[in-house]
Amino acid sequence: MKEWYKDDLAYIHDVGYSNYALKSAPGIIEILHRSEIRDGLVVDLGCGSGLSAQELTKANYRVLGIDISQSMIEIARKRVPDAEFRVESFFKAEISPCHAVISISECFNYLFDPDPHLQTLVDLFDRIYNALASGGVLIFDIAEPGQIAPGITTKGFNEGEDWIVLVEKKEDQKERILTRRIITFRKVGEHYRRDDEVHYQQLYEATDIAEKLRQVGFQVEIVRSYGEYNLPKAHAAFIAHKSV
Repeated sequence: MKEWYKDDLAYIHDVGYSNYALKSAPGIIEILHRSEIRDGLVVDLGCGSGLSAQELTKANYRVLGIDISQSMIEIARKRVPDAEFRVESFFKAEISPCHAVISISECFNYLFDPDPHLQTLVDLFDRIYNALASGGVLIFDIAEPGQIAPGITTKGFNEGEDWIVLVEKKEDQKERILTRRIITFRKVGEHYRRDDEVHYQQLYEATDIAEKLRQVGFQVEIVRSYGEYNLPKAHAAFIAHKSV
């Protein structure tokens, strides 16, 4: 299996891009409380470096995190030793019986698996539904079409004390695929080490995903924020309940 979020990108994502997970966490915990879920197991799909798991553990939930990146999981295990983490594609992983499933920061869009994506996603919804306890909830967000204007390639960079990341993005309007080319430079000793990754995302309309969730059996609400944290442009979040 090809590696994604290797050591340097995992490190940079953890130290430089923590806002999405940390600012989403209060709103997600609020949704869990509204759903009368105040303890029990939360399965975090695409858990990354364990930032959401950290906040959920502080709020007295047990957490199982699953991520395709070995490097991300190594960071997560150090950050949240009380949680359980597995290196695996969540599209193929067994979903443990639980009270809630979350997936934060457009993880369901990523084309890290070779199988047809929409059907694989629907199959995942079905497995999550069966794993959830009565009254359980699935909370996640997606990226929609319209990330980048037609015919445009954007280029940007960000930097920290010991790293620089360059990102080039373009969107195939017809195929609804977003391509991110990511070049990282991380200081190792006296020198900077370069690495490259290319990530592809399948973009979905929120209404289409909501319909697939309803077909599985969920009661679905589409929102544009997690509590006070507003999602980026052309993103949508879903609160999908399993009937009691």
